[in-house]
Amino acid sequence: MENRNWAIVSALAASVAFGGCMKRSGSHSVSADASMGGSRFLPSVSGERYAHNPQSPFVAVADAPLSTFSADVDTGAYSNTRRFLTGGSLPPVDAVRIEELVNYFDYAYPEPAGADPLAAVSEVGPCPWSAEHQLVHIGIQGKHVRADEVPPRNLVFLVDTSGSMRGEGRLPLLRSGLSQLASTLRQQDHVSIVVYAGDSGVALQPTNDKRRIRRALGRMKAGGSTNGEAGIDLAYAVAARNFQPGAINRVILATDGDFNVGQSSDGELVRIIEDKRKSGVYLSVLGFGEGNYNESMMEQLADRGNGNYAYIDSEQEAKRVLVDQATSTLVPIADDVKLQVEFNPALVEAYRLVGYENRELDSEDFDDDQEDAGDVGAGHTVTALYEIVPAGAGEHAGKLDPVSESNVSAASASAELMTVKIRYKQPGDSQSALISFPVHNVSTSAPSEAFRFSAAVASFGMLLRDSPHKGSATFTNALALAEGAVGQDRDGARREFLDLVRTASDLSSGG
Repeated sequence: MENRNWAIVSALAASVAFGGCMKRSGSHSVSADASMGGSRFLPSVSGERYAHNPQSPFVAVADAPLSTFSADVDTGAYSNTRRFLTGGSLPPVDAVRIEELVNYFDYAYPEPAGADPLAAVSEVGPCPWSAEHQLVHIGIQGKHVRADEVPPRNLVFLVDTSGSMRGEGRLPLLRSGLSQLASTLRQQDHVSIVVYAGDSGVALQPTNDKRRIRRALGRMKAGGSTNGEAGIDLAYAVAARNFQPGAINRVILATDGDFNVGQSSDGELVRIIEDKRKSGVYLSVLGFGEGNYNESMMEQLADRGNGNYAYIDSEQEAKRVLVDQATSTLVPIADDVKLQVEFNPALVEAYRLVGYENRELDSEDFDDDQEDAGDVGAGHTVTALYEIVPAGAGEHAGKLDPVSESNVSAASASAELMTVKIRYKQPGDSQSALISFPVHNVSTSAPSEAFRFSAAVASFGMLLRDSPHKGSATFTNALALAEGAVGQDRDGARREFLDLVRTASDLSSGG
């Protein structure tokens, strides 16, 4: 059945591309632009804000043989996209970050066997949405940590109790999620709660008493304006007072991002977080709500705070993030994880990194240990896809410089399609370590389950973004490809994805 589905998709890849612009809910359409820090923030009619990141084009290897980017373990874009689709509308284009859709799923890569906390695999196969191109799948697996090896946890819940957090999908859902996390605490763990609205205060001093934590959560009520700066300052101060070397020291910010008192611009708050991360305290950001949701702020704060960003749209997602995946969410195993891919100009004419638009780095940033990048938790997987144009296709001519020309002669006899390098730091270290491995020019006609499912999710994301690179992708193709790669699906996430593809197909056709 799996090979049959792959054959169907491969055949359909040569068919007519999905045509026409997709319909999007008027309540989420873009109404205005505002510049901030080099990115465009796009407020919708409903007040939600998303950072605009233009989709990456194909790059000629002759012009730029190196592709460098930061790892990303955020998943917020997937659950936020799900919120729109289950609510009956297609998401805004800028709410869809393809790498976060792909990385929402676990691909069960091989566990690291050596001293490095990360292991990598690769696979080359036909590109489902472009019959003339290849798709390269790169998978990174973070080592798992046994429950009895998890360090003590010093957690500070920083809870937005402003008036904008009223509503069933906000403060009540937040209380439920944090209460579930509290149920997992051990004797060596401690939780504090800081609340902020117009003023900030410590609602609970450090404790591991589950009943006291739940009582404190139950007393929280929404009201007032939002002073995010004051809340952040107090939460980090509480974390610093209780800082434990070798422990998990983390602030968990739960908010809709609607900061409107104190330093409230995205750029100002990002600079504050960049300064706070020097303390060694990590940051997790949990997003809630709709209508006034400031997603661009949420993602930036998590990225700059050495943490991760998730959007909580249901009690099931709260349990997934805060209980089921608590180890990977809270236990860092590798900081500032960066990838750099060097392409063989004798075999590759051009390439395109699928997604990661706001994670791209300059090539010199790879060796710069001062350059911040994504952090990977225990058991996390990171997946990246490259669409490859084979050498000689004549699609993307580049201006060959002398350095690249010498590379061509040296690489022409090599069977390596590309070389992948990974830099990472052990948590708390300032100097990085290097992992390097080749990707050979061997394309399989029967791609793995991980390859096929990740390709299906990527094509789904390209359709939602109406990408100029979507080629022959259609929702029908994406669904057929994913159906043959569901696998064991213990948590039901992949089957839920099939339903989302069907919903998006109906909405895009006016159903």
